[in-house]
Amino acid sequence: MPAKPAPIKKSAKKAAAKEEKPAEPVPETVPAEVPPVPETVPTEAAAVEAPAEEAAAEPALAAEAPAPEGPADEAAPSTNAPAEAAPAEAAPVEEPPKPPTPPPPAVPASAPQNLSLDDINDTSVTLKWRSPENIGSGLDGYIVEYCKEGSAEWVAANTELTTSNRFVISGLTTGDLLNIRVVAMNAGGRSEPVALPQPVPVREIMDRPKIRMPRALRSRHVKHVGEQINLVIPFCGKPKPVISWTKDGQPLDTKKINIRNSDKDSILFIRKAERDDSGSYEMTVKIDSFEDKATLIIQIVALPGPPASVKLVDSWGFNAALEWTSPKDNGNTEITGYTIQKADKKTGDWFTVFEHFHRLNATVTDLVMGNVYTFRVFAENKVGKSETAAVTKAAAHIQKTGIVYKPPEYKEHDFSEAPKFTALLNDRAATVGYNTKLLCAVRGSPKPKIEWLKNQMLIGDDPKYRQINNQGVCSLEIRKPSSFDGGVYTCRAKNSLGEATVACRLEVKQVTIQEEKVK
Repeated sequence: MPAKPAPIKKSAKKAAAKEEKPAEPVPETVPAEVPPVPETVPTEAAAVEAPAEEAAAEPALAAEAPAPEGPADEAAPSTNAPAEAAPAEAAPVEEPPKPPTPPPPAVPASAPQNLSLDDINDTSVTLKWRSPENIGSGLDGYIVEYCKEGSAEWVAANTELTTSNRFVISGLTTGDLLNIRVVAMNAGGRSEPVALPQPVPVREIMDRPKIRMPRALRSRHVKHVGEQINLVIPFCGKPKPVISWTKDGQPLDTKKINIRNSDKDSILFIRKAERDDSGSYEMTVKIDSFEDKATLIIQIVALPGPPASVKLVDSWGFNAALEWTSPKDNGNTEITGYTIQKADKKTGDWFTVFEHFHRLNATVTDLVMGNVYTFRVFAENKVGKSETAAVTKAAAHIQKTGIVYKPPEYKEHDFSEAPKFTALLNDRAATVGYNTKLLCAVRGSPKPKIEWLKNQMLIGDDPKYRQINNQGVCSLEIRKPSSFDGGVYTCRAKNSLGEATVACRLEVKQVTIQEEKVK
């Protein structure tokens, strides 16, 4: 059989409601009304909803009404325990209000920055500047003041604060020399003033100064040691500006560097450049407070020094490994490479192995077995190769592998040969009074002796004939032959192994001229 539901205890709820009602008039502010609990709800639902509703209402009533006491508490069921525990908490005590914090004291701003002259004419001066780095308690504006040179009275140029970073002082007298300053204002008062470095003359500037740097000089200007430097830099400005030069922020040494100024250009002249002349040169063209600056970088370069050290790391087979360090003096420009050379101890002649080599180590190969090698390294830059080199202290010994070379034996060839004509004499026809030549070729070893014969008679040293034998080519020149020089000519060659002959016929013809009969 299912258990019967617990009976609803209405008297306990009504007693709790009666005790809560008298507590309502006590607080000054009316708390939120607690909705009544319906009595017709089943027992289990009422037991669950009652604590939730009473718990929501108890915080508002806890600070205003005392906790209920008496038999009503004892008669209340266990389901109302959360609602009855809340009124037992102590009421919060209100803290007294804190006094207001006094505002921080006003701090003036720092001085304006970068005050400069923007424009000038015969009656006004235009200034510009940058805002202060620290504005303190804020920034209300600026006051521009000026005073004449020799006077201590500063006059405000603006009657009201200006918020712009540019201001025109007008109504000035031509020819006055003015000191000008600017002050930032805020709730803390005046800031420190910023003033122009030099007094400003009130006059018309016809043409502002401007340097017209040539395109070739806008980048780094490189020269070799000992070369002449002559740079012309034009400028413009009216009236004539004041020109000044500095090197690395310091005045120029007039003993080494000459400056020649004209109305339109400035010339920097160095007769013989040295490495100390390298640096950043600054040219300034100035008219009153207007100026223009240009920077010129000059680099004087020279040959580099040799590598600091070079050593032979190892040698094996037909190879040798080298290492070296960068030179201490790079010639005032970057090192572009190295040249490695080797020398055989037998000859002492140096041969280039690597050129324009970029690393600091190298392996030399194809060395000859049995030789001893020494190595040296040159440094290179844009100017050229170093005058001296770093040489290895140790030598590389290329050991023999134990193989004994035996050259092959060749039987000497016997070139002995009896004379033999390779080109024969040819029959020829010659004209009386005109030189003619007979040619033939012969070979033989030992070198054969050549003789010429005419009609089987030895010619010998007859001056009418010229005999030539050059590398086996034999020639006989007959000078201005006559009809009697015709016949059979023979060339005879002989040596210890034999002889050979060759012959030809020469015919000498007489030139006949037929005379025409005059009719």
